[in-house]
Amino acid sequence: MTGDSSLRRGAQSRRELTAIAIDCFSRFGFQGTSVERIAREAGVTKGAIYYHFRDKRDLLAAAVADRIAEFEQRVTRACRGVDPEEALRRIGRVCVEHARSDDRPRFILTLLVETIETDPEVAAQLRAMMRRFRAFLRNLIQQGIAQGRFRRDIDAEAVAASYTSSVLGAEIQFYQDPERFAFEESVETAIDHLLEAIRSPRCLAPRSEEDSPLD
Repeated sequence: MTGDSSLRRGAQSRRELTAIAIDCFSRFGFQGTSVERIAREAGVTKGAIYYHFRDKRDLLAAAVADRIAEFEQRVTRACRGVDPEEALRRIGRVCVEHARSDDRPRFILTLLVETIETDPEVAAQLRAMMRRFRAFLRNLIQQGIAQGRFRRDIDAEAVAASYTSSVLGAEIQFYQDPERFAFEESVETAIDHLLEAIRSPRCLAPRSEEDSPLD
């Protein structure tokens, strides 16, 4: 029992340190964040950090892994029990909520720019995350094709890439101008247009007489 308790405390301490590191990296960037700064923010000694992590880059990799896991869990939960079209809409909402939640979502975007060429491990983590995200979307789209909801002549991989580009592009603009950029509306509009383009003709809503063109 004592060993199990120690493991739980160790895991909790590690998670707390990665959360504080994410906050520091978000505010000061990777280069501007030292182990000493993280230790000071956490109220611990540098030795306590080195007990869990080899160095600052090891802490960075753990922080990235935690943040990615959190996002992927939210996406998976949001898509349970719904059809592919609704799942694609929900993923968009998760992305918006995730970005609006606090300053931490800027963490991965900041690091993507700052470390993509200087830290191969983090760059590999981010590439793997984007590949998993596109694969998740591709699988949803393929399900929609199989169910007759989406057109059979579409390229699921290309649609997944287009979806990702639209949502991430909106997210970048939100980070640049959070006060004035219509983030949620932009994401919803992009997804609406994408769904309209790939929806199977038999799933299109019939036009009412009021919407019919005049003779």
